[in-house]
Amino acid sequence: MMMKSWLRVFMYMKCTPFTSPSSEPMEVEGANREVEGAKREVVARKPRGWQCMPYVIGNEAFEKVASIGLTANLTVYLVNHFNMEQVEAANLTNIFYGTTNFTPLIGAFISDAYWGRFRTLAYGSFASLLGMLALTLSASIPQLQTPSCSQLAHQVGQCMKPSKAKLSILFISLSFLVLGAGGIRPCSLPFGVDQFDYTSEEGLRGLNSYFNWYYGTTTAAFMISLTVVVYIQNSISWSIGFAIPTALMLLSVTLFFLGTRLYVYVPPEGSIFSGIAQVFVASFKKRKLELPFPDDAQQQESVLYNPPTRSARILKLPLSLQFRFLNKAAIKCDGEIKPDGTINSWRLCSVQQIEEVKCLMRIVPIWFSGIICFVAMAQQWTFLVLQAMKMDRHLGSHFQIPPGSVGTINLLALALFLPIYDKVFVPMARRITRIETGITLLQRQGVGLVFSSLSMVVAALVERKRRDSALSHGGATPMSFLWLAPQLILTGIAEGFNAVGQVEFYNRQFPEHMQTLAGSLFFCSLAGANYLSSFLVSIVKKTTGGGGRASWLDNNINIGRVDYYYYVIAIMGVVNLLYFLVCAHYYRYKGLPLVKE
Repeated sequence: MMMKSWLRVFMYMKCTPFTSPSSEPMEVEGANREVEGAKREVVARKPRGWQCMPYVIGNEAFEKVASIGLTANLTVYLVNHFNMEQVEAANLTNIFYGTTNFTPLIGAFISDAYWGRFRTLAYGSFASLLGMLALTLSASIPQLQTPSCSQLAHQVGQCMKPSKAKLSILFISLSFLVLGAGGIRPCSLPFGVDQFDYTSEEGLRGLNSYFNWYYGTTTAAFMISLTVVVYIQNSISWSIGFAIPTALMLLSVTLFFLGTRLYVYVPPEGSIFSGIAQVFVASFKKRKLELPFPDDAQQQESVLYNPPTRSARILKLPLSLQFRFLNKAAIKCDGEIKPDGTINSWRLCSVQQIEEVKCLMRIVPIWFSGIICFVAMAQQWTFLVLQAMKMDRHLGSHFQIPPGSVGTINLLALALFLPIYDKVFVPMARRITRIETGITLLQRQGVGLVFSSLSMVVAALVERKRRDSALSHGGATPMSFLWLAPQLILTGIAEGFNAVGQVEFYNRQFPEHMQTLAGSLFFCSLAGANYLSSFLVSIVKKTTGGGGRASWLDNNINIGRVDYYYYVIAIMGVVNLLYFLVCAHYYRYKGLPLVKE
């Protein structure tokens, strides 16, 4: 009986997308019939909706607690346990976050073209688990640790540096975490969406609730990571503080695989990037042809190549005259459509394919504006942590907040703001604008950009006061860390407008079969912000120091002028807002007539 049960498990795993289609078939004829039946069952399986959500959302919640719990306090860990200089640690943290947020773009490509979301999620989960295990070992085994160093020795640069072997283990563990993020982040949300039936009212209602639960559990996971886990790391033990997220990640992987018999597996549809290239190649080859009815989109669409969409899940897009030079890719020439209906996709593209490429071309300029917005948000994980280390973090006479937990104020502000936005702001705005969502998706992002720049101005004012106080008290200021709350609250509001608005914007404006790419583009914004932050740090440190002058970003922030650095980011935010307003003015929403913002 046990042998038979294991045989069934093996055959099930063989017919799911986790196993390569090229796997050798079993040599037992009866088993072959059972495998083929299981394959048909998986393909035709009806979406189970909320029956799958305990596994999907549970996996996401535990994974977020684990990953954020290991990385939120990374700057402090590098300074205190690897004896890195503060600016060097902040730079490495920015590069790590940037790479972590860039790899989802690669993961999205692999998922859509080859593996599918389930396999990509599975491999990403195992990679994250290995990275967490390696990082836990680096904090637990004495031979892998660097001798501790006093604060005074840190300031004069006399701390022992970690060996190459110890740094290698650190970088290996971070590399596995990067690979894991590349598999998990672009696929987690779309894989949950796949479990709902778009064609039924019940499925659509369930999908709306799913988004709320998904972001709600993600915020709760951040809160737990930045409070409980970070406190354990700072006040009890780094090894225990890393072991807990590792155990939670193991639980996350286990929970994910428990739902395999319920999931709907959407197969990969091939590389979307090749489809994009085909439109540009075909339009270039036909660049000398004249478009029929050049000023009438409906008439022009009627004579171009416009077959039905491949799936009922994909919204049929009408032809637009924006970027009309691409429309030439759909001009039908003699012999391009064979008697059996097949075509050469590098010479002839459908109207749907062309309009999907136009969607991307419209979105990319808007996407660029989000990078500057996230530069302001990125400071709460680097220089704000360094500021908090120099401030009074006591709540009462006995309890001290870890510096890495100060960012919890931002999450609290976001968690409180979103219900107010949904229940108060949207109904009030709806009565004025007559728009169902109160304001448009682009207007929401624009408001976030304003709050983002404002948060940096407040941050600069608070940092100037903190620095003056620290210098007058011999280096340690009696100012409470709560002075950092105003900028964090403003950053939380900016995130509620811009970041959540970006996520909704990408999910609504991207073509349906590019949803994994839509999710990865948001993380690419975060990656761009981290890389830009790292670049700014290097430029500011190089150009403002030398000649006997201390750099604005000196290793001792009491000597440097971090407030000037914040003003630079604020000015960049204002310029970025003007750029965004121009892009929003010319944006055309997917499948709708031109809407001026």
